[in-house]
Amino acid sequence: MKNFNVFAICIILVSALFINACDGLMTEGNYKSFDYNLRGTWVSNETGLYSGTLKIDTNTITIDGYGEDWVSLVGDDSKRPFKDFPKRVPLKGYSEEGKIFIEYGETVLGGIPYVYTELGTYSQKYKLLEFSFGDRKEILQWTMNS
Repeated sequence: MKNFNVFAICIILVSALFINACDGLMTEGNYKSFDYNLRGTWVSNETGLYSGTLKIDTNTITIDGYGEDWVSLVGDDSKRPFKDFPKRVPLKGYSEEGKIFIEYGETVLGGIPYVYTELGTYSQKYKLLEFSFGDRKEILQWTMNS
């Protein structure tokens, strides 16, 4: 009977530790994140009128560049990538079924379709991320893990 009491106490303690440890991993019960392949720093593959950088972590995205200060005299602003998003600020976000969603305040913006491509061999691998803005394609190349 004494062994049973010790065993029961051990089970209770392990269960309490497990429940406590798991609680810190879940946020609000509906945790979404960016696909593992999207995480890292991405830069425009072609420099031009609109070029920029995306830094994607587990559940944040930071957008930089893309001519946010440009007064569009020659360019078509509807083709400017990520024009409706704040720059240089980590924003909550996630990916789902080939689309990127970005949370800004209480609103989820986006549903921006993307195509992820991996080319090359193990020793020289290229990762590309492609978006479409109007009829303009934006291709970014992976540079490193964030």
